Amino acid sequence: MLMISDRTSGILLHPTSLPGPFGAGDLGANAYLFVDWLIGAGQTFWQVLPLGEIGPGNSPYMSSSAFAGNVLLIDLYDLAHQGWLEAADLIPDPAFCDDRVDFALQGPFRLERLRRAARRFFASDRLHREYEEFCLIECEWLDDYARFMTIAEQQEGRNWNQWPAALANRDTQALQFLEAINADKIDFWKFCQWCFSRQWIQLKTYANERGVKLIGDVPIFVAFQSADVWAHRDLFELDEKGSPAVVAGVPPDYFSATGQLWGNPLYRWDVHKETGYAWWIRRLQYALSSFDQVRIDHFRGFSEYWEVPATETTAINGRWMPGPGSALFAALKKMFPDLPVIAEDLGVITPDVAALRDQFNLPGMRILQFAFAEDRSNYFLPHNYIANTIAYTGTHDNDTLTGWWNTASDQEKTFAREYLGTEAVDVPWDMMAALSASVANTVIFPLQDVLCLAGEHRMNYPGSSEGNWEWRFSWGQVQPWQTIRLAKMTADNDRGRIMKVV
Repeated sequence: MLMISDRTSGILLHPTSLPGPFGAGDLGANAYLFVDWLIGAGQTFWQVLPLGEIGPGNSPYMSSSAFAGNVLLIDLYDLAHQGWLEAADLIPDPAFCDDRVDFALQGPFRLERLRRAARRFFASDRLHREYEEFCLIECEWLDDYARFMTIAEQQEGRNWNQWPAALANRDTQALQFLEAINADKIDFWKFCQWCFSRQWIQLKTYANERGVKLIGDVPIFVAFQSADVWAHRDLFELDEKGSPAVVAGVPPDYFSATGQLWGNPLYRWDVHKETGYAWWIRRLQYALSSFDQVRIDHFRGFSEYWEVPATETTAINGRWMPGPGSALFAALKKMFPDLPVIAEDLGVITPDVAALRDQFNLPGMRILQFAFAEDRSNYFLPHNYIANTIAYTGTHDNDTLTGWWNTASDQEKTFAREYLGTEAVDVPWDMMAALSASVANTVIFPLQDVLCLAGEHRMNYPGSSEGNWEWRFSWGQVQPWQTIRLAKMTADNDRGRIMKVV
């Protein structure tokens, strides 16, 4: 198992932010070029956001499945290479933008071409055995996902508990009838997942063979409108009508004065415990087949989670409830002895959360942008790090370093200049250098910081449903000096691409 144990460095970039002709980045040629760039820049890790299908607000944290990949990431050129798309199918919409993702435009464009590819695939006699083997191996989640997506499309987006009762309640005869009259639609969604899996594994293999490891992101919660909740109602806190009585969120914090009301259904942890945490084991097993390491989002929720009545419009009026604690991670560690998990331990972290993280020797996270609001005792200042840490200049939820500096208080700027030992901070390079020189085993930089981009290039605004997940870069923004400087900084701090096998 490959572990984060050497001094290493990496880049945070979601595949949708890659260049490409079809309105958003995907798993095609530019993903391979990015791996090549990582190698040239001396980087070991490529960290991505969740690869699941996007949900409300185009968020990858609200997917229709905890297992399925985002079909909009499928490389259309590869489908043409297989003979399932024609040259005319690959003419981009002239309205596509190079610097932003227009989800309303590129989603239908890509889905239409996936449908064309599926029809040609099923009419051909190539690779059917490989497809059928995939369907058989992944049937435990794939069958429910394909049914769910087929019904959801027919029901025009209604929540699953508003579907006809026989379908909402998964009546056996109703599902058999669904499969009999919608076989082609169900097969379409399975075909898309097979294509996604093939392309992702090929990309991962390319990266791994060249010394680049992939870090994935596993959201702690799943969306209510998902195949997981529909197929496993007993595992979630739902009422007799299938509606959540309470939902997930976080109380007011650095990001939002009213907290964040995520709206995900909460787990019935007692039921999970009775099953030996089988669903979580399957989920992590699938994630680790796709990534070398995974970050589990909102680690605090395993110690205690913020429960908000479903009738609330903000996350203010919630309460802390006990999570599964060490019992869950003991079950996971039994199955995955090395437990290659990064704990996203941000926010207000109480001693019990730190104890749970440390009990299983999980690396936590430090964010440099949080470091300069107080004094030298600040937990996020590099001199306070420990080795078993993943240190970031910022995450997808933060402003870019340049954007942060432009809006920082005079007190923060004065402290930063003093701490970094410079009169005029070379934002963001002085901050990246401070992180790289720290004792943290691994440092991760959002690509926006390497490219010195301003705040309008940030990925997400927590608490806002508009304008998120849209940012894209172009290769013209990547200057040779940036690549050379990053590689030198990485080498000077002994963070070269060393693969350690344990």
